[in-house]
Amino acid sequence: MAGMHPQTLRQYDRLGLVEPARTPGGGRRYSVRDVTRLREIQRLSQDEGVNLAGIKRIMDLEREVQAVRAEAGAAVEELARELQRARAQLAELQAMAGPFGRTTDIVLWRGEQR
Repeated sequence: MAGMHPQTLRQYDRLGLVEPARTPGGGRRYSVRDVTRLREIQRLSQDEGVNLAGIKRIMDLEREVQAVRAEAGAAVEELARELQRARAQLAELQAMAGPFGRTTDIVLWRGEQR
């Protein structure tokens, strides 16, 4: 499916560039995701001239970026929930204050005029 020599696939597996599933007999089984990854490795190697150590570093950095994005997304969701809770508490406190709540309006008073 990837159009690669079996030795190349073994080398990529040894280097940890791809981690195919294994059969009970130890044979490699590549998923569609693995094949896509193999094609990207091949593109980086042949078209971009990146060596295998560089490709491994690129792949590791991409995994890190994905993990950080997922972590940041979770943090943003938690902050949004916290903001929603704070707004609900504020609305509840405003409702408790009712129309007799204190105001900070400034009023100019000139006293009685004759």
